Amino acid sequence: MKSLTIASLLTTIFLPVFSINANAQYKDYQLSPKGDTINAVTKVGVKTGKWVIHVPELRGNPGYEQEGVYIKGEKDGYWRSYSLQGDLIAVESYKLGGKDGAQLYYTNLGDLEREESWRGFNPDAPYDTIAIYGTESNEIVDYKIVKAEPYSVKDGEWKYYEPGSGRVLRTEKWDRNNLAKPNVKNVGAAYAKPKKVEKTAEMLEWERKNRGKKGVVRDGRTGM
Repeated sequence: MKSLTIASLLTTIFLPVFSINANAQYKDYQLSPKGDTINAVTKVGVKTGKWVIHVPELRGNPGYEQEGVYIKGEKDGYWRSYSLQGDLIAVESYKLGGKDGAQLYYTNLGDLEREESWRGFNPDAPYDTIAIYGTESNEIVDYKIVKAEPYSVKDGEWKYYEPGSGRVLRTEKWDRNNLAKPNVKNVGAAYAKPKKVEKTAEMLEWERKNRGKKGVVRDGRTGM
C-alpha cells in the first residue's frame, strides 16, 4: 500500500509539469473546463488540434459556436456548429480545409433543413479529370486532364427539406459546380411544367368562328 501511495503522489506531482512541457510547443493555447488543451497555435503560427470557436451575434445575425479539429492549419474531419442556446445547427465534413462529402444543416428546432454534397481535393491524386460543358446546354461535350489544386466544389445531390414534416421540397444535381437540369420527378411541383392540352377539332372550330369576338363564353360543347 505504501508503494501505491508514493506512486499516486508522484503522479500528482509530475502530471502538471508534464502538461506544462507538452504545451511549451505552442505559442498560444487555452484550456477547456475539463483541462484539455484547445485552440492551440504552434510556434510558427499554425492552428492545430481541437478548436472551439465562438462567433457572437452581429448586426441581427445569430451567433454560434463551432468545434472540430485543425491539422496543419486546415479544418479536417467533422465540424459541428451549435446555436448559442446549445442546439445543433450544422454538421460539416472537411478535408484539407475544404468541404468534402455530406454537409447537414438543421433548424433551431432540430429539423433537417438542407443536405449538401461537396467534393474536396484528393492529395493522393495529383491530376484530375474535369468535364467540359457546351455553351448552349448542360451537356458534357469533352473532358480534359488538369493538375489538381486544393479546392472544394459542389458535387452530387443536394436536398431541401420541409421543416417539421421532413418532406423533400426539391433536389439538385451538381457536377463540380455545374448545376444539371432538375429532374422533375424528383424535385416536386416547383419545377414541374404545366401539361400541354391537346386541342380537339371542336376546340379549333370554335376558336376559328369566334376569333376577334368580345364577350364570347366557352361552354362544355367546345371541350374547353
